[in-house]
Amino acid sequence: MPALREPWHRRCWQRVCDIIYVPSCELCQESLQEGRYLCDSCRDQLPRIKAPFCESCGEMYEGNIDSNFRCPNCRGLSYDFRFARPVLKSSESARTLIHGLKYQRNLYLACELARIATEAFSDDRLKQALEERWTLVPVPLHWKRQQNRHYNQSEEIARHIGRFLNLPVVKALKRARATPTQTHLSRRQRLQNLRGAIELTRAGRKLDRTNTAGILIIDDVFTTGATVQECARIFAQNLHENIVVVTVMRG
Repeated sequence: MPALREPWHRRCWQRVCDIIYVPSCELCQESLQEGRYLCDSCRDQLPRIKAPFCESCGEMYEGNIDSNFRCPNCRGLSYDFRFARPVLKSSESARTLIHGLKYQRNLYLACELARIATEAFSDDRLKQALEERWTLVPVPLHWKRQQNRHYNQSEEIARHIGRFLNLPVVKALKRARATPTQTHLSRRQRLQNLRGAIELTRAGRKLDRTNTAGILIIDDVFTTGATVQECARIFAQNLHENIVVVTVMRG
């Protein structure tokens, strides 16, 4: 995976900002530099998903398995994406970072979460995506919800991933209608809730095999997989075969 390095002009600007607004770690409040908001110690302590994990949804299995497997939640399910690759296990610290971006408008955390998400690309299955420069597509928010939040957290994470890994980012999907919150819904209820709610944008309709080798759907959390499945289904209908999901955390 390419090394993550900021352009020189961005590093200079960050040094100026560090003098005026001293950044600190979101988790331990240690003073930091270079526009960082997560110290190396706190970052390293975030629990990662490590093998063995489900080859479909990334759910980690605490046991002795030396071959690929599908977890009980994925058995019998058919996805329109090849696999999902979350990076972090669910933990209080990981949720603090994600909730800070998503609900507390701490937009500066998008860059830190994107840095973490790039670790997914150390998975050999994503080597092809880097070599062929697949397109990053953020999971969309309905315009009313985005207007209230002022941004789409998945779009912000995707934008930074694209900058770190030199991958194109396209807002290829949109929410055609608002849907109730899915927090307390089952996977089946979520799928029903989302049916017909997501559509291709004009930019999305231009994405085909001639101008992108594959699609990387980007979201903050993979929970039941219903939202990313609906996104993948839309692309699969439009003849895309290479579809993979990358998220920061497995919920």
